[in-house]
Amino acid sequence: MRILVVGKGGREHALVWKLAQSPRVTRVFCAPGNAGTAGQAENVPIDSTPNDFDRLIRFAKKEKIGLVVIGPEEPLAHGLTDAMQAEGLRVFGPTKNAARLEASKVFAKNLMRQADVPTAEFRTFDHPQLARHYIESREYPLVVKADGLAAGKGVIVCSTKQEALQAIDRIMVQEEFGAAVGRQVVVEKRLEGQELSLFSLVSGRTILPLPPTQDHKAVYDGDQGPNTGGMGAYCPAPIATPELLQQIEEQILVPTVSAMKHARMSYRGLLFTGLMLTNQGPRVLEYNVRFGDPETQPLLMRLKSDLLDLLEAVVDERLGDIDESRIEWDPRPAVCVVLCSQGYPGPYVKGRVIQGLEEVARLPDVQVFHAGTRQEGGVVLTDGGRVLGVTALGETLADAKRRAYEAVARISFSGMHYRKDIADKALAVTPTPPVTSAPEGATS
Repeated sequence: MRILVVGKGGREHALVWKLAQSPRVTRVFCAPGNAGTAGQAENVPIDSTPNDFDRLIRFAKKEKIGLVVIGPEEPLAHGLTDAMQAEGLRVFGPTKNAARLEASKVFAKNLMRQADVPTAEFRTFDHPQLARHYIESREYPLVVKADGLAAGKGVIVCSTKQEALQAIDRIMVQEEFGAAVGRQVVVEKRLEGQELSLFSLVSGRTILPLPPTQDHKAVYDGDQGPNTGGMGAYCPAPIATPELLQQIEEQILVPTVSAMKHARMSYRGLLFTGLMLTNQGPRVLEYNVRFGDPETQPLLMRLKSDLLDLLEAVVDERLGDIDESRIEWDPRPAVCVVLCSQGYPGPYVKGRVIQGLEEVARLPDVQVFHAGTRQEGGVVLTDGGRVLGVTALGETLADAKRRAYEAVARISFSGMHYRKDIADKALAVTPTPPVTSAPEGATS
């Protein structure tokens, strides 16, 4: 089979890397790809904006692509799955209608309310003055969320009323994230606790949760500074006990998927549930409709089974036939550390030379997934805010962290910055679990 992965980030590099290992895959293409995907796939200079949908479809037909895997949220929200399916192509990724779970925070919160899914107390607004009045009446910290897609930066966590009022101004008045993105906002109570990322393969009513991961959103150590697309992640997350995962499946995943089906938006693809583990139990922060970045990197480092088998089972509505206990995972934990350009998540400079990649490539149980890179004349240059995801396996979580940071120390580019505390939260709170070969998943 010939595979086309759409996208150019670290998530797409991880998908390309894993799919290329399948004995059934003869060739992988990545559109547009990056300097890392070029090592396992043929990069195709076609972007995934709506203007390029026709070009992507023509390419997929010409190359007899057996499965298209869509990485980013933007093309899903704009209907790439629908356009490709209309041309007879097999696609992993939800339809435009189903992708509203991520594309509209207002839609998602209203669906949670209707399905009785536990989430933060919230109100939605389409006028800044009404939002300001509501904020002034609250006596607790708030989170302000732009309704539309904002590359992971449209969620502003506030500690004071003044910060919340400034967030309304940034989103709805200054239109910092775009006019359409900020037309509506969600203002919700700020939840306290640890965050958890849970990926689930979903096809119709069938849900297959994957091992839980934890991301680090804030740009600086100790969860300080503005939110980013993600500064690092680890898998599995020790805080997610089998009992907690069972609760999440019953109280959150099943009602969500059932509500989508009831609304005639049957879901097929990867459902990423972002959770806050509060004293009152798990609460949904948001849904994403695709693999997360950087959580995908440590997750796929641990997957030993054929990823293609799982993706095809979703597309062909055979997910119910998959025996969860037969999915094989490396028992060792994995840690991913994201290396960023100077200035990120604000404005940053591109085109800086990256050194040390060849040396790190020789390290055992370490993979460097490229996110924002390009190649020019045999030299790899920075080409984005998040540049690389250095991911390592270890006998324990502490060992995986040590290996990842040892690899990071061998890489350099001008202005490089990264968090130095990835996985510390788990190491401080939970004893490192012993290595075990027991199967994983939400119900195991």
